[in-house]
Amino acid sequence: MDSTADGLVARVARELVPRADELTAEVERCLRREMPELWAHPDAMASDNVAEHVVAVLSALQYGVEPGGIEVPSAELERVRRVARHGVPVSAVLRAFRLGQGIILDHLLAEMPRCTDDAALISEAARSLIATATGYVDRTSEQGVVAYEEERDRRLRWRLSMVNESSVRIGTTLDIARTTQELADFATEHFADLVTVDLLDSALGAHETPPDDPPRSPVLHRVAQRSAARPGPDAAPTPRLPHTFPPGSPPARALATGQPSRHRLDGGRRGPYAAAEPADGGCAGDGGWGETEGRGPGEGATDAVPPAGGEGGCGAADADGPVGTAGDDGSGGRRAGGSGGRAGGDVAGRAVDGGRGGRRPVHSTLVVPLRARGATLGVAQFCRDRDPDAFDDEDLLLAQEIAARAAIAVDNARRYTHARATALTLQRSLLPRRTPRQSAVDVAFRYLPADAQGGVGGDWYDVIPLSGARVALVVGDVVGHGIHAAATMGRLRTAVRTLADIDLPPDELLTHLDDVVLRLAAEVEEDDADDADDRDGEDDAGDEGAATAVANATAVADAADAGGGDIGATCLYAVYDPVSRRCTLARAGHVLPAVVGRDGTVDILELPPGPPLGLGGLPFEAAEFELPEGSLLALYTDGLIEARDHDIGAGLARLRAALARPAASLEAACDAVLEALLPATPPDDVALLLARTHALGATQVATWELAAEPAAVARARAYVTRQLAAWGLAELEFTAELVVSELVTNAIRYGRPPVRLRLIHDRTLICEVSDSGGTTPHLRRARGYDEGGRGLLLVAQLAEHWGTRRARQGKTVWAELHDSADLALPEAAAL
Repeated sequence: MDSTADGLVARVARELVPRADELTAEVERCLRREMPELWAHPDAMASDNVAEHVVAVLSALQYGVEPGGIEVPSAELERVRRVARHGVPVSAVLRAFRLGQGIILDHLLAEMPRCTDDAALISEAARSLIATATGYVDRTSEQGVVAYEEERDRRLRWRLSMVNESSVRIGTTLDIARTTQELADFATEHFADLVTVDLLDSALGAHETPPDDPPRSPVLHRVAQRSAARPGPDAAPTPRLPHTFPPGSPPARALATGQPSRHRLDGGRRGPYAAAEPADGGCAGDGGWGETEGRGPGEGATDAVPPAGGEGGCGAADADGPVGTAGDDGSGGRRAGGSGGRAGGDVAGRAVDGGRGGRRPVHSTLVVPLRARGATLGVAQFCRDRDPDAFDDEDLLLAQEIAARAAIAVDNARRYTHARATALTLQRSLLPRRTPRQSAVDVAFRYLPADAQGGVGGDWYDVIPLSGARVALVVGDVVGHGIHAAATMGRLRTAVRTLADIDLPPDELLTHLDDVVLRLAAEVEEDDADDADDRDGEDDAGDEGAATAVANATAVADAADAGGGDIGATCLYAVYDPVSRRCTLARAGHVLPAVVGRDGTVDILELPPGPPLGLGGLPFEAAEFELPEGSLLALYTDGLIEARDHDIGAGLARLRAALARPAASLEAACDAVLEALLPATPPDDVALLLARTHALGATQVATWELAAEPAAVARARAYVTRQLAAWGLAELEFTAELVVSELVTNAIRYGRPPVRLRLIHDRTLICEVSDSGGTTPHLRRARGYDEGGRGLLLVAQLAEHWGTRRARQGKTVWAELHDSADLALPEAAAL
């Protein structure tokens, strides 16, 4: 028996060789517990790697090999390079070596006392063993660090070259489809086997701005795809077929969060959405979405577990067959598009035609959103089926950088398209796109031009919030079509909003609007006369003769028809009060509105006739109706009920029938009415406004009659304090008391009894003080020694909005206070 230290070390190693599997398992357990990030990448860390090092160390110790002569496992350097590609820090690699070294040394040192009881020999052998193990670990670590840095540098140089090349090759034109196809072509040439690009419907619309946060299930269009299996123009998809990604799928999450993700798909695991998988097509074979491979670099990937194959990956499919896959369509082309199925764009869990080797499953996917200037434009998906290596973090970072450049190019193309189409959409911009927030009614509206190529005509609608939680509903019709009618419509709509802001009753508002139309007509006549005089002067100077004079007269007549001095319009103006549930309406030559009761009965409201706008000198009258809560008020233009093949009576009968049919929503009711009454190309412009009424109950309104005496001010403050406490608005108590105190004081001092105080708890707290006086308060700046004149200034500073509303007898001064408003008293100098 060798009694030297080397002999003892060899003997101990020989004893542990049969237990190499146990040592390997223990080291693996330790590494899995302490270094889970290494085991997140199966291609970079496996049990075989641990076993190779254990066997190499025990064999070298058994046969007395010097530390410098121990061969590092041949696969070790390649494993370190894979670790570098996955973005695992080099410190993790070095720590793994030290952990493994510690476990092996512990077992070797524990075995020595069983072989000899010579303490000096054990001590010498332990020093030799530690030196040998440390030398092996140091040499292996040095080689690993060198390989790690070389791989990182190589990958960085390659990624920079790819980014530079992509900047040159992507975005060569201002065409969205061409730009996205360049992205797909570039990616398949360099690091992906299949690429698809889907853009949001809003990104393709020339007049829409992509939202910062897309909706839960946005509509997209497949605009580009490319497969390495079948390159060339045959791979291009049928353009712009709409589809959506299922909620929770990786593409849907990328669109919602703006974060990319990396996914590894296996063939045996199925996610929770497997039942929703389209019946045919795709590109991931029999497998489904497996586990996400972890977070990407920096702010990159998410680590959410992706759903099963049919729930979003590269490619697209619907119930009728594959969409956007790399499969053959039977004619050498690629099947792309479909009927706009629910899961258009899915390829996860599918298979791609791999050529002579048959259909290969997609095993790795990158999902990268296309974002530019803070907006999400779409999503790009990169898949691998031919390349056996899965995507790593470096690939994800490269895809992000290339996609970011492509997104900027797409956004530039979209902005160019938008600028070019601005002239065509100017008329449509004169119509309201959305209605303001208010609680009196729920509204839905539609506008259809008579000629899609001619653009918007003169029909319009509007919803205008008024004081006291009321709302004004407006529908009007300017005679004619084209830019002149649209411009006149825009001016009248602005005039109506201005007149509504001073709270005129409907009949008075129409009287003032009639004056506006008369002035517009006079201006147009003057402009046309000046233009005619200019043309006549040019013709006389040129002595063009009678033929030219006739031509000029015809031109003037055409101009009068197009923009003309005979400006005519009709209008219906309605004001609904949710407190009294009463609606006051007046019309100027407009068709009668309809009301649908809660029981489904449809009535045409009989309003006093009024002349069209622009005639002048004739009165307008208003009518008032009580509308139960939930009533549906329909305002429309004559184009909805008039046509060449039937009269107005037949049109009203069809309107009654359409409104009587139940509908799931106001939007659905609008669509149903238009579908029932209009042909595919309506002969006249049509504007339709539907309003479902609401009511403010007794719990939201409080009213008090006040005596016209100074002591009433204190009582009013007490009423306000108690009511706000009941409504849970204690934070507004001090502000409301100040506002009410000033308004009531003004009513008592300058108005006439009776004085009434009303509080309305709606979206805001509305304070109203009414009296019978005709004097309208005005905001002014008090001089230094004035005893009064500061009350309204204080109200204006404390209230979000305030104003005066005239009635048949007396007036109402109101102020709106927001629930979340902070008390901000004005500076003393301002008072």
